[in-house]
Amino acid sequence: MAGSGQGRGRGEGRGRSGGRSTRADTPFTRAKQSGAPTGRAGAKAKAKAEKSAAGRAKASRATAPAARRPARESSGPRRSGPKGLGGERVEGRQAVRELLLAGRRKVREIQLSAGMDQADILDDIIDLADELKVPIREVSRTKFDATALTQSPQGVLADAAPLPEHDLDDLVRPRDGGAPFLLMLDGVTDPGNLGAVLRTAECAGVTGVVLPRHRAVHVTPTVTKSAAGAIEFLPMALVGGLPTAIRLMQEAGVWVVGLDEAGDAGLDGLDLAQPVCLVLGAEGQGLSRLVRQRCDAVAAIPLRGRLNSLNVAAAGAVACFEVARQRA
Repeated sequence: MAGSGQGRGRGEGRGRSGGRSTRADTPFTRAKQSGAPTGRAGAKAKAKAEKSAAGRAKASRATAPAARRPARESSGPRRSGPKGLGGERVEGRQAVRELLLAGRRKVREIQLSAGMDQADILDDIIDLADELKVPIREVSRTKFDATALTQSPQGVLADAAPLPEHDLDDLVRPRDGGAPFLLMLDGVTDPGNLGAVLRTAECAGVTGVVLPRHRAVHVTPTVTKSAAGAIEFLPMALVGGLPTAIRLMQEAGVWVVGLDEAGDAGLDGLDLAQPVCLVLGAEGQGLSRLVRQRCDAVAAIPLRGRLNSLNVAAAGAVACFEVARQRA
């Protein structure tokens, strides 16, 4: 009895009667006066309304015209076509040794095939790698052959940073102040030919090579192996259009000579000791029409046999060493 009396006293002190508030202005009384559902019924009604609104919004987005949908943000301009010169994979003993000797780009790792016979060039590669702190990993022959990208890697391959790409302006105006001796390749697509041309060009003293950015081979593993290390010492530039590049070279004082079997003059009759750029055409097709028109001269290599043409790599070798002969 005493306990129940004390409970009523506490309830009256809080202003409650029958479990409901006696205050006139409370959230409960305001909601009830508005006619809106209250308590659990109100919560269920609110959740149902939100779910219905979300469903209508989703259906509206699905049926909206494509033009009205917000465009997806792009992380940057989309690129097409080849990206850079390449040259990350180097295969073949001579090519890997020259890569290490040049020291112009980072070498990430060298792989050696297990079970190879001892050779001085292999000792050189191992010593150079140790000196440069390049990791060397010996793998089984089966795994090595599965990793290699060329037909005859000679049991040695390396992964390196890509070749640096140079500007055309750097090639036509060498920093050492010497007369530029440039080589331009018009649509050469065979990697073996390109590698052979680059090897000859480096040996003949070419100071820079110009390659088209599109519709031509760049520095693939086959090119790297065929070049036998020449790519480490030849500055190369990629250009969007050869006719425009020829015009820029001419404005810089470089004489542009195209090679073609139907040339107007013999190559050995031209003055090639001046700043010069030799242009070699694609296999079978030769110089493209616009490139031929832009050249200052189109020369032929004198032939004495019954065949009327040379492979592009052979023609490049003859032409490059004719320039070297005249400059010597």
